[in-house]
Amino acid sequence: MTQELFRLEDLGFAHDPARPVLAGLEFSLSAGERVAVLGDNGAGKTTLLHLMVGLLRPQAGRVLAFGAERRREADFHDVRARAGLLFQDPDDQLFCPTVAEDVAFGPLNLGAGRAEAQDAVAEALEQVGLPGFGERVTHKLSGGEKRLVTLAAVLAMRPEVLLLDEPSNALDRAARERLIDILAGLPQAMVIVSHDDDLVERLATRRVVLRGGRIEE
Repeated sequence: MTQELFRLEDLGFAHDPARPVLAGLEFSLSAGERVAVLGDNGAGKTTLLHLMVGLLRPQAGRVLAFGAERRREADFHDVRARAGLLFQDPDDQLFCPTVAEDVAFGPLNLGAGRAEAQDAVAEALEQVGLPGFGERVTHKLSGGEKRLVTLAAVLAMRPEVLLLDEPSNALDRAARERLIDILAGLPQAMVIVSHDDDLVERLATRRVVLRGGRIEE
């Protein structure tokens, strides 16, 4: 039987109670799946990802992750260690002076020792094809390099799930192709929010549409 990683039940969320973003949403993710979440701008796709890792809290329904219901902030600490969120804008995710410090931040925050974190940094930078980038100054990187560094920062925590918010946004063709090739070779289950039809075609094993606050298969 395939392991279920996430289940969202009857989820409701609104910034303004008069205009709900999500209403009665049902969604699940199983091990090995790569689910593309499609929908118009403003449909709530980013909100969905943030609810999955507890950056936002639903006003109705339940979030179950890795076999347990998650309600309080403390419940989501484990979820964020096991489900890595790639933000739409790399600059929202990079805040340290050097690449190595940015990539090491997650492992250190999870309690890794300095040597273990350095190993995780080296492994993650190798995975995204940026060996030797550790001492590079983050704000001087190209847009494509920043995207790969943010992916390395997520992979350094060795997550079981990747939540990808418009991962190819603003990348040129070469950087986009490189990113897709890397993602295609990763073993993690994925939830992919993207308007990039080619990326979805090459990565997704299942597609759903977020419309009217609900998921349509």
